[in-house]
Amino acid sequence: MEKQHKLRIGIFGGSGYGGSELLRILLFHPNVELVFVTANEQAGKPIGEVHRNLNGLTHLNFVKAPETLDAIDCVFLALPHGQAMDVVPGLPANVKAIDLSGDFRLRDQAVFEKHYKQPHTAMSSQAEFVYGLTETNREAIKQARLIANPGCFATATLLGMAPLVANHLLSGRVVVDAKTGSSGSGAKAAANTHHPQRMNSFYAYKPFTHQHVPEIEQELEHVGDWTSELVFMTHSLPVARGIFASIYAEAKEEMTEDEVRKLFADYYRESFFVRLVNGSPDINWVKTTNFCDIGFAARGRQIVVFSALDNLVKGAAGQAVQNMNLIFGLDETTGLKLVGTNP
Repeated sequence: MEKQHKLRIGIFGGSGYGGSELLRILLFHPNVELVFVTANEQAGKPIGEVHRNLNGLTHLNFVKAPETLDAIDCVFLALPHGQAMDVVPGLPANVKAIDLSGDFRLRDQAVFEKHYKQPHTAMSSQAEFVYGLTETNREAIKQARLIANPGCFATATLLGMAPLVANHLLSGRVVVDAKTGSSGSGAKAAANTHHPQRMNSFYAYKPFTHQHVPEIEQELEHVGDWTSELVFMTHSLPVARGIFASIYAEAKEEMTEDEVRKLFADYYRESFFVRLVNGSPDINWVKTTNFCDIGFAARGRQIVVFSALDNLVKGAAGQAVQNMNLIFGLDETTGLKLVGTNP
């Protein structure tokens, strides 16, 4: 890509939290010109009026979906599950797309319909999609036109498991105990996910049925010889942002914490956004950033991997921009060296 040419970008679905984070990142991306941002209910309103954190930073208004995508290089689809499948089949062949929903992550139509509780109307397009977990699928992403951006839980879990699976080290069952903040439920309040209901509460949800489970297993089979049983449980954290996953596994032979760390350091040696920490990571240190922090503990053959990330950034919009960078031949960190706050 010529340096002087800015990528002309459109966002479908800019009024939610995912769209808001895409805007926060892309408005300051040195290689991007933001052309349009859709939001049917908010059409005509200034972006800064809907997302007050962006007030004064852009003159764009939300619009209805454009009839033509002439001269657009790439679109981000930050739409509710089920809507991207209506958009993708009509995209011009020269327009690249990154879907942040679950519409094109799963290759098996029956599995999709079981977990997302809706029919899939565009499976013919699914074969063109590349799974967008940057750190495990970097080379395929570079060649792709269509990207299925991973789910937030899937990102935290897969980054914590990939080095172990790729090196064929696991024996027996893997238990993932994962917790997420309220922003993962979207901008529209629902009875059990509205933050006032969650702020002093803690509970599990979707036991054995979370829609990210088949996605995790599908990608683990791509990463290595995945034959273990996965027990995956999700919980509601009384915070707004962040995912914390504790991954309990058993190795085929005894390993020290230093040996586990060396394994992860080698696997992620080219991955700027994976940081290995001593002891436990903390969601406070990854909030608003594109980092995934990973820590370890080991005792004999027992291994615990802890992973922490911001569900809206590395778990969604940041990873989507990371993939856009790769598709267009940019350094994958461009526009993404986002620093958290202390405290």
